Amino acid sequence: MSSAGVGHPGRIVVVGSLNADLTIYCDRLPKPGETVHGNGFAVNPGGKSANQAVAAARLGGHVSLVGAVGEDANGNMLEASVAGAGVDVSHVRTSREPTGVAVIAVDARGENNIIISAGANGTLSPADVTRAADVLEGADVVSLCLEVSMETVLAAAQAGHDAGAQVLLNLSPYAEIPPALAELADVLLVNAHEAALFLGSDVPGAGAPAAEWDAVCSRFAGRGIRQVLVTLGSKGSVVLDAGAPAGARVTLVQPTEVRAVDTTGAGDAFTGAVAVRLAAGDALADAAAFASVAAAMATTRKGTQAAYPEAADVERRLSAS
Repeated sequence: MSSAGVGHPGRIVVVGSLNADLTIYCDRLPKPGETVHGNGFAVNPGGKSANQAVAAARLGGHVSLVGAVGEDANGNMLEASVAGAGVDVSHVRTSREPTGVAVIAVDARGENNIIISAGANGTLSPADVTRAADVLEGADVVSLCLEVSMETVLAAAQAGHDAGAQVLLNLSPYAEIPPALAELADVLLVNAHEAALFLGSDVPGAGAPAAEWDAVCSRFAGRGIRQVLVTLGSKGSVVLDAGAPAGARVTLVQPTEVRAVDTTGAGDAFTGAVAVRLAAGDALADAAAFASVAAAMATTRKGTQAAYPEAADVERRLSAS
């Protein structure tokens, strides 16, 4: 583990997916069996892990990405975009499978639905994690999601834990995880829907009192996870810390008000921002407040990686609030 302190960039390793985003814009999202007219189309670099890596790099983090792309135009586009943001791509390998894709529809309010096809992401394996030992050994934060195989995520979490890094697990797209992975996750990042699926029961909504969230904190701790960040979309987020003193286990993070144009990748911007501030030594609640601004700003432009703000943009917005 490197020796980053508060306010100094740490080292982040993101292990996971790179996708080409095939995005069509429309006035409203179609219902099942319905066809609607679109009013724009774009092919953009995406994938949860690539997005998180770019977001963290644009916010000042020293970031390495471990992943796989196909030997095709989409793969070239993705590597160029990620490397152009300052991310180390020396552990992004070329696969015989085509680059992964995401088919996205975005409506006039910026809401979206997404279907992904793994492609080369499906070939990422624990062997890739082993080959990335040089960057993992120096990591302050290892950031993971579930767009690659569970065995690969588990291997990366174990490698990060063994290196003394904080393991940040974004439980998206949702899947049941083995107890071993839950135990390795230092911070679990979920939205309200994912939190409810993980716990097997509903969680409070925005505006709920801290006492209700404190009970949720205890339920997560019972599953082996002591620090949780629950995002509530445009309603803010909630930080749960089972290790904090009584009365301080819940921190409600207020939302940042913006006019959203495209929410695609906003959750990844949030995750990347949390990673970069944790790597710099911030407390989780402070990292969440910073991430709230970064994610909101990312929704004010179309696309994903190109829409992500830089650290100075976020700091100006924070200082003005």
